[in-house]
Formats: sequence, structure tokens, C-alpha cells
Amino acid sequence: MKINIINRSDHDLPHYETLASAGMDLRANIIEPITLQPLERAIIKTGLFIELPIGFEAQVRPRSGLAAKKGISVLNAPGTIDADYRGEIGVILINLSSQPFVVENGERVAQLVIAKHERAVWKEVQELSETTRGKGGFGSTGTK
Repeated sequence: MKINIINRSDHDLPHYETLASAGMDLRANIIEPITLQPLERAIIKTGLFIELPIGFEAQVRPRSGLAAKKGISVLNAPGTIDADYRGEIGVILINLSSQPFVVENGERVAQLVIAKHERAVWKEVQELSETTRGKGGFGSTGTK
């Protein structure tokens, strides 16, 4: 799939690191480092602008290594970039650790996954079909 992209950053375009990778790393495009204190959040700009085809979204997801090693995550994970959005891609990072975290220019802060999606058409009814699970939710299927 070809996707139009404008790169106003100082960095290479996002790319897949391996043949089987689902996501491409997004890099911070910032003038000076940004320090996130514990529980602080900030929008980190990437310098990237994309034009997705209708029927697709770009999902902004946390990087597992950054989350596991530093406690840094994407606050609205996964963030959705709609096909009609033309603004700069920003990543809402949050520091869930107990230590300050410094975001440097060029740092890989999130990953981008391109995903196909469907549009729902609601059909209003008076009853839903029966299932074994029924109304059970939030742990109703067990903990182990």
C-alpha cells in the first residue's frame, strides 16, 4: 500500500525494522529536550503528515521497550489517526515511572500501525441473541 507523506522532520521516514514487523517507529521532532516528570504528559511532535486512504487508520501505540524499561507509554493507546486528518502526527506520551524522563530529538517514542477498518451501520432491535457469557464482563470469565 502506498501512503502519501510529508516529512518536515530532521529524520528518515518511519520504516519497518523487519519483514514481519507490524509497526514503524515514530521519532520525536523537537527543538530542545522535553523532560516528563512522573505522571506528567506531553504531546511530542513528529514532523510527519500523512494522507491515508478511506477505510484505513493509523494507530499510534506505545513502544514495548520504552514502556518496560522506562515506564513511558502512549496515554490514549492506541491513538487513532483518521483518513481525513491532515495535521502533524503528535504522540501523547506519559511518564508512569517514579523518575523524570527526558525525550530527546530523534528518540523513538511510539510506533505506528496501519490498519484497515470497517464502518458500522446500526440496526436497532429489541433483543440480542443469547450467548453463554451473556451480560458477564470485567473479569466474569475468570482470573486464571
